[in-house]
Amino acid sequence: QVQLVESGGGLVQPGGSLRLSCAASRIFFSIFDMGWYRQAPGKQRDLVAIITEGGTTNYADSVKGRFIISRDNAKNTVYLQMTSLKPEDTAVYYCKASRGSTNYWGQGTQVTVSS
Repeated sequence: QVQLVESGGGLVQPGGSLRLSCAASRIFFSIFDMGWYRQAPGKQRDLVAIITEGGTTNYADSVKGRFIISRDNAKNTVYLQMTSLKPEDTAVYYCKASRGSTNYWGQGTQVTVSS
């Protein structure tokens, strides 16, 4: 059974930084596009950043210049480096693996930005 396990969330002050990790198991990781999504209370789940199988990245406008997505295929792990965090970044962050019509989701990790 495929597993995606996120870690690295927590409470951080505005302007601070966090690095999220998503470790994948039982999956041919390198051929999947990997994405980070977030969902705030009462809102829909939105794309934050994606990195394709080939390493191409794309970001939501709200995080461009502040977040960086990367992947380490040797470790079956995708990362999201988040800097200059704002209260509006508060959400549960989810990892997703996609290939064609196949999608796998992690369980999410909470990020709270508050003073």
